[in-house]
Amino acid sequence: MGRTSKDKRDVYYRLAKENGWRARSAFKLLQLDEEFHLFQGVTRAVDLCAAPGSWSQVLSQKIGGQGSGHVVAVDLQAMAPLPGVLQIQGDITQLSTAKEIIQHFEGCPADLVVCDGAPDVTGLHDVDEYMQAQLLLAALNIATHVLKPGGCFVAKIFRGRDVTLIYSQLRVFFSSVLCAKPRSSRNSSIEAFAVCQGYDPPEGFLPDLTKPLLDHSYD
Repeated sequence: MGRTSKDKRDVYYRLAKENGWRARSAFKLLQLDEEFHLFQGVTRAVDLCAAPGSWSQVLSQKIGGQGSGHVVAVDLQAMAPLPGVLQIQGDITQLSTAKEIIQHFEGCPADLVVCDGAPDVTGLHDVDEYMQAQLLLAALNIATHVLKPGGCFVAKIFRGRDVTLIYSQLRVFFSSVLCAKPRSSRNSSIEAFAVCQGYDPPEGFLPDLTKPLLDHSYD
């Protein structure tokens, strides 16, 4: 059975169509918010790897529609416009894209950074896990430049043998790091979400896009 047929049998696929969401993944962010209150007090947010735009839709409705809300959505692919959402077309692993994102938050940092992106799956679990980890670290690197103290970072993660190391790295920067799997995430999927709250980088840490994110002096 093809992917399209499976999607059409899926309750969240149908609900997304009925409610005007661009993809069923909108429910993942909504359910994460139900559990962790991600949007509380948020007026400025970044959606990395945003296409087709369902998470940006959620952010647009939850914070962008407040007038004072400001959402930046970033992806290699262009997306249809959304109210209250500024789009940047680029690769978050590229220095030029990262710099463009950071410029939008100079002097007025973000409250929330989210990333639901994933690489093209090869079917080789170790390779897929490694590629996903690199994408997460690229997103985290951007987050360290734009998040305000106490801010929140949410990113897709593939559960595997190295996941404990990734959580250890995240805990260097956040007071709370938890693994969550929303009920709309398929049971067959190895995806989960790292929910990192309370951005609190180590004393003396200075974000630098040209150097590795973590340094042994902050262990």
